Amino acid sequence: MILLGPGSTVSHDALRLLAHARTALAAVGEDGVRLYTAPPLIPDRSGLARRQAMVWADAGTKIQIARRMYAMRLGEFLPHRDINVLRGIEGARMKQSYAIWADRIGIEWHGRKYDRGDPLAANLANQALNHAASAVEAAAAIAVSATGTIPQLGFIHEDPGQSFVLDIADLYRDEITIPVAFKAAKQIEEKPSENIERVTRRRLGRAIADENLIPNMIERIKELFKPEEDTA
Repeated sequence: MILLGPGSTVSHDALRLLAHARTALAAVGEDGVRLYTAPPLIPDRSGLARRQAMVWADAGTKIQIARRMYAMRLGEFLPHRDINVLRGIEGARMKQSYAIWADRIGIEWHGRKYDRGDPLAANLANQALNHAASAVEAAAAIAVSATGTIPQLGFIHEDPGQSFVLDIADLYRDEITIPVAFKAAKQIEEKPSENIERVTRRRLGRAIADENLIPNMIERIKELFKPEEDTA
């Protein structure tokens, strides 16, 4: 997949050659931190999408995939088989994670607050979290597109049209989204003349490259849909 950044142009011949080479072209934001559009890849194999659909349609295997996702995030395979219980445990762990990272980086933290109608009303840390989360979701959207999996079929998120994208993005909340956002907020505290959105997206763009984030997401998607093993 070629990621086409702002200000780029592409010729008819280039599109023809890309199609011949089965190479996708996606329009992305600066540093690849937004995904604006990408055509369906129509990969040579549909195995991952078929496996995703099969496990999603069965209540037992669906909760098993959710448990796998929580194990990737929390470092342990939780025994619970009720999605609401798992969400509650994850929510409590996230509160701890926010507090730990805030203390580690040296910023004030009074909880996650976000008003969709007035996002700029949030403090610097919460604004940075919003921008960082959007960028990680864009990376996840690229990974989902590249694997040919189905964005609507999520295992933890259920209602949004990008439910599976949100599931994948959340796998990186503790290791990338929170630390990048809080470091950006700290930078703005020290240099108030800088812009919180620009600083956050720049930092996240570097993290996407340094951590090989999109290839890592692709491998995790493949791992999620491996044939089920017997886990307690």
